[in-house]
Amino acid sequence: MQCFSFIKTMMILFNLLIFLCGVALLAVGIWVSIDGASFLKIFGPLSSSAMQFVNVGYFLIAAGVVVFALGFLGCYGAKTESKCALMTFFFILLLIFIAEVAAAVVALVYTTMAEHFLTLLVVPAIKKDYGSQEDFTQVWNTTMKGLKCCGFTNYTDFEDSPYFKENSAFPPFCCNDNVTNTANETCTKQKAHDQKVEGCFNQLLYDIRTNAVTVGGVAAGIGGLELAAMIVSMYLYCNLQ
Repeated sequence: MQCFSFIKTMMILFNLLIFLCGVALLAVGIWVSIDGASFLKIFGPLSSSAMQFVNVGYFLIAAGVVVFALGFLGCYGAKTESKCALMTFFFILLLIFIAEVAAAVVALVYTTMAEHFLTLLVVPAIKKDYGSQEDFTQVWNTTMKGLKCCGFTNYTDFEDSPYFKENSAFPPFCCNDNVTNTANETCTKQKAHDQKVEGCFNQLLYDIRTNAVTVGGVAAGIGGLELAAMIVSMYLYCNLQ
């Protein structure tokens, strides 16, 4: 009985923390969606490189809703000893765990397929919005500066973009000398072709592989926490009257 009470209390505290994290993610997601420029100005240099490929605001809102719901279900289920809430918590967490494992397998085994799929999504967005949408442009500038890369695949991603049409040139990040030198030289098509700056997707993959131990450790830690939460929820479920 004492063991049950202890696990129940830990379940409540753990899910209360998850609940608060969900609230924080929602708040930041709404902030980014409403005023992305100020967010990037403060956190841009510190933000995760991978997060730059997606609409950060909507991603954080979606993640916040899921984490918020998980925290609420876990905390409510443990506090009220509700079997329905605990079982729902377990199944949602199980679906997330399966999705994460599937995504990891796809990312490792089908990297080329993932690149092709992302190219179909990201490159048209660059051609449409880079140079015309301030937040979108700033996100990509932060990404290219931080990763020392150019576009998603290479400089050709910016052809026909509003930026290219207005300046008749590519972003300076697509020419190595323009990034390293203080001289503000125009990054022409010939210079970009000669410099052959790596695309951000390949550069991101390189960074991930370089830090594979850290990435794997974080992923294993998250997976371990999810498994522990599922085991605890089922323990409480099975020991309720």
